[in-house]
Amino acid sequence: MEKTITVYFDKEADFLEVLFEKTEGYFKETDNDLVMEKVSNDNRVIGFSILNVSKITSKKPVELALSK
Repeated sequence: MEKTITVYFDKEADFLEVLFEKTEGYFKETDNDLVMEKVSNDNRVIGFSILNVSKITSKKPVELALSK
């Protein structure tokens, strides 16, 4: 089964959103103030967003532990 990942970047808002599936859900806070995870109504992770993405300057990748 082929899956489509949707990537949305708003340069003016400096906002990146990645969706693993298109379904209803809501955003939850993470340990990183810049990163939110999007979960479905049945609590599956369906994407994430990053605010101020251009300001992330560390050489390390942004890590996100997805909820189960």
